Amino acid sequence: MQHTSWTGPPLPPEDRTLSPFTGYGRTHWLALADRLLTAVHRFASPSGARIVLSGRPSSSGTDSDQLEGFARTFLLLAFRTAGCGGDAPAGLLQSYAEGLGAGTDPGHREAWPALGQECRQTLVEACSLALGLHLTRPWLWDQLPGAVQERVVGWLQGAWGLRIPDNNWHMFRVIVGEFLAGVGGAHDRAEMDADLARTEEFYVGDGWYRDGGDAHTADNFDHYNGWALHTYPLLWALMAGERTTDQAGRLPVLTARLRRFLADYALFFGADGAPVHQGRSLIYRFAAATAPWLGALADATPLTPGQTRRLASGALRHFTDRGFCDRNGIATLGWYGPYPPLVQGYSGPASPYWLSKAFLGLLLPADHPCWTQPEEPLPVERGDRIQALPVPGFVISATRADGIVRLVNHGSDNYATADQATGDPVPGGARSGTYTPVRADGDPHYARFAYSTATGPCHGTGDPRRHQSDNHVALLHPELGPSRRTRIHRLHVQDRYAASWHRPVWRDQAVTDARIETASVVWGAYELRAHLVDAPPHLPLRDSGWQVAGERPPRLRTAGLLAEAVTDDGLTSTFFSLAGHSEVAVATAEGTSAFGRHTAVPHATGRRTTARTVHVALVGLTGRGADSAPPRVQCAVEGTTVAATFPDGTWVLVALGAQAAQSPVVGGVPLIGPVRYARLSPKGEPVIVPG
Repeated sequence: MQHTSWTGPPLPPEDRTLSPFTGYGRTHWLALADRLLTAVHRFASPSGARIVLSGRPSSSGTDSDQLEGFARTFLLLAFRTAGCGGDAPAGLLQSYAEGLGAGTDPGHREAWPALGQECRQTLVEACSLALGLHLTRPWLWDQLPGAVQERVVGWLQGAWGLRIPDNNWHMFRVIVGEFLAGVGGAHDRAEMDADLARTEEFYVGDGWYRDGGDAHTADNFDHYNGWALHTYPLLWALMAGERTTDQAGRLPVLTARLRRFLADYALFFGADGAPVHQGRSLIYRFAAATAPWLGALADATPLTPGQTRRLASGALRHFTDRGFCDRNGIATLGWYGPYPPLVQGYSGPASPYWLSKAFLGLLLPADHPCWTQPEEPLPVERGDRIQALPVPGFVISATRADGIVRLVNHGSDNYATADQATGDPVPGGARSGTYTPVRADGDPHYARFAYSTATGPCHGTGDPRRHQSDNHVALLHPELGPSRRTRIHRLHVQDRYAASWHRPVWRDQAVTDARIETASVVWGAYELRAHLVDAPPHLPLRDSGWQVAGERPPRLRTAGLLAEAVTDDGLTSTFFSLAGHSEVAVATAEGTSAFGRHTAVPHATGRRTTARTVHVALVGLTGRGADSAPPRVQCAVEGTTVAATFPDGTWVLVALGAQAAQSPVVGGVPLIGPVRYARLSPKGEPVIVPG
C-alpha cells in the first residue's frame, strides 16, 4: 500500500550497528514519545484538564472523550518522565498538574465528568491517571497542593460500588485502589480482592486469559491478553509491593504466566514488525508491544533482550513508517490512516492513545540490556514455523521467505453480550446491567477462519445481503444473503491442524438447524480447508480466501478452479478448489479493508443437491519473496473423509463428522479425531507421523 511518513520533525539517525533490523534505539523511543506529547498538547484546553480533538464522539460522550485524551497522554508522559529520572519535555509536567487541579474541581468549567454509573468510561481513564500518578509521584503528586491531592482522591472514590463490564475492567478498579492505598486515601480492599478473584477466573492456561465470561458464554482471545490481562495484574503487583500479603503469593504466578505467554507471542509479529491483525481495539496498534516490555521489566520473559527490543521497535517502526498520525501529529482512528469501519462505538477521537502503554519500555534504564544489546531476529526471521495454540484455538504459521505470520482461528469468536451505553463487549451479561447481543452477524475480527500480519478482514458496506466476506464459508439464502459464523464450537487443535463447527445464522434471524464443520490443515503459507455442511440442499455455498488490498486494484486471474489476486506489493491471495465447488471467481470492492482502498477476495461457489455435502479448498497467502504458485495437492473425498497428499509426501486424512469413539479406518490408518497425518512409505503404504 502507499505509505505516508511521520509528520513530525526528523527522528535521530538510525543505529544499524546496535539495531540491524529496525535502526531504532532508546533515543528513537524518546523522540517519538516527545513528538506525540508535544503534538497532542497543542489541543489542550485552557486549563489543561482536557485534550480537545475533533472527530466522531464515542458512546460515552464528548466530556468523557476529552478526559480520555488527558488521561491516556498523561500515561505516556508518566512512562517518559519516570524512565528519565523526572526529565520531561519543557512545561508538560506543570501543565498536566494544573489539569489535574481543574479537572477534579467540580466548580471549574472544564471539570471532568464524575467517576460513576452515569459515565463508567471514566473508570478506564481513572486507571491511567492512577498509574501515571504512581509512576511520577516524586515529581508530580508529591508536589501538588494538598487541596488538589484531596480532590483527586475524592474523585477516584467513585470507583467503589460501580457496576462494570465483566472483563478486563476489573483490573482498572484494582489499579485505582492500589494507588489510593499508596497515598493514604480511602479504598475498598474487599472490592479490590473481589476484582482480582474475578480476573483470576478468566485465566484459562498456557499464558492465556479469556477477556471476560466463561467457556459457556464466550471465547474471546485477542491482543487484550497482552496489553491488559497480563499488564494490569502484574503492574498492580509491582505497585502493591509489601503493602498486601496477597501480592507476595500472586507475583510468582503472574510472572510465570507472562513468561509462558511470551514464549508463543513472539510468533504473532511479522518480519516487517506488524502484529497479527485480529481482535477489537486495533487502533491501539503498537500497544501490542506492551507485554514483551513488561516481561523484561518484571524478569518474566523467555525472550532475550535483543529479541524484546527487535519485537517492540519493529512494531513501533512499522506504524511510524506508514503514517499512523495525521498532518497535525495526532494518532488517527485506524490501522495506518483513518479507517472508520475498524472503530468500535466505545472509541472516541483520543482513544488511540492507549498505544501509550507501548512506551512502558522506557521504564527500563538506559543501561538495561534491552537497550544496550544488539537486536536479534524474530521467530519468523529465523525460519518457517507452525505452532498450535490449543487454549485460544489458534494455529500460527510463519514463513521466512515473505516474513508473513498467519493465524488460523478455530477458537476465538467474541460471541458475547454488550453494554448498551458503552458498546464494550461483556461476556456473561448480567453482571453489569442491560446488554444486547454483540454483532449477531459475526464480528469480522473474530469470526473469520484466518488472520495475518499483512491483511485485514472485509468490512461490509451497504446491503449485507450482498456482502462479500473473506476467509469464510456461507450458505446463500435467496432473500437474506450469506450466512454468518458467530459462536465457534472447537473440536480439536493440535500440531498443524484445527477443527470447529458453527451454526450458520442470518441477521435478525434465529439460528437454523444447519451445521457447518470445518477442519484446517496448515502447510506453510497454505491451508487445506475442508467443510462438512449439513443444511437444506436448496442453499448453495460460498467459500472464500484471503482479502488483499492496495492503493491500486489488485491483478486478478482465474484458471479452471484456481482464483488469484495479486497486489502491487506482491501480496498474493490464492483459492484453489479441490472438491465440492462448481466455479471460482474474484470479488473486488473499495473501502472494505484497513490496509488499502482497493480490495480483492478469491472465492468459489458450490451447488448443493443433498443435505450433507463436503467442500475442500487450498487457501494461500504469500508475499514478495515467496513462491506464489500453489503446491500440487492430490485430493480425494470418500463420504465425509478427505485424503490429500502434499508435494513432500505428507498424506493428510481429514475425518469430518467423526467421533473419537467411531473413528473410521482409511487405507489401514485409524483416524483418531478429525485429522491424522501420514507419509507414504517407499511401497506406497501410509506410515503414521507422530503427533
